[in-house]
Amino acid sequence: MANGIDTTKPYNPNANAKADIDSVLKIAKQQNKHVLLMIGGNWCSWCIKFNKLVMLDAQLDSALNTNYILYHLNYSKENKNKDLLAKYGFPQRFGFPVFIVLDAKGNRIHTQNSSYLEEGKGYSKTKILEFFDNWSPRALKAESYKD
Repeated sequence: MANGIDTTKPYNPNANAKADIDSVLKIAKQQNKHVLLMIGGNWCSWCIKFNKLVMLDAQLDSALNTNYILYHLNYSKENKNKDLLAKYGFPQRFGFPVFIVLDAKGNRIHTQNSSYLEEGKGYSKTKILEFFDNWSPRALKAESYKD
């Protein structure tokens, strides 16, 4: 367990994902963060590998928690969450895990194919940190780019 999340089974096929996402959006708004939807399932070895890396590496965990509220959106034979995936532009076309960044209003601002974060037989810490930084709330504010 890391941050209250089981690193080996973070997905709940029985969750009411729509209600859960509505709840995390409220938290994101209060904390001036984005929501990171990590879409996959407990059946997906790459999903578990990514989750463990981010949860157990202090620098990645900090970068995630500074800018995002994480939600594990289940996709499995028990519950494919088809309506939500349709709403978010069918991200499953990229395979799993796939990540969606929502602003605090629930608008999809980015879909990330996880293969771009891979390196060798795992994930690149550098690429993940870059992804987290490039889609953070600060990165999308005009004042971050004043001369």
